[in-house]
Amino acid sequence: MHRSRLVGIVIDCQDGDVDRAAAFWSAALGRPLRPPDPDSPSYRELEDAGGEPVVLVQRVDHPSRVHLDIESDDLEAEVRRLEALGAKRIGFVHRWWVMEAPTGQRFCVVNPQRGPIAGKGRAWP
Repeated sequence: MHRSRLVGIVIDCQDGDVDRAAAFWSAALGRPLRPPDPDSPSYRELEDAGGEPVVLVQRVDHPSRVHLDIESDDLEAEVRRLEALGAKRIGFVHRWWVMEAPTGQRFCVVNPQRGPIAGKGRAWP
């Protein structure tokens, strides 16, 4: 058995100025920006009001879009579960899988982002 849940919404910005993009989304969503992480220069994170999904703004090379992140305590089991539903693996990037839904939307399956998800995520056989 493994667990998974929606953890984040990622705003992919092809524009090279991730700080300008993050400032826009911070103001638009009313969520202050967290200080930049020097180990992740392509990402900016917006504060949450507690219990809401993480919102990240990231600089990307592909066209701008929004995608979801699903976190799981067993990455491979979650990817196989989603493949059984019709999703396909696009590629493994750093520590996560980029997937594509049967309807064409891209999303990522990631390791836990907010600590253990036991008791918080959906349990799957």
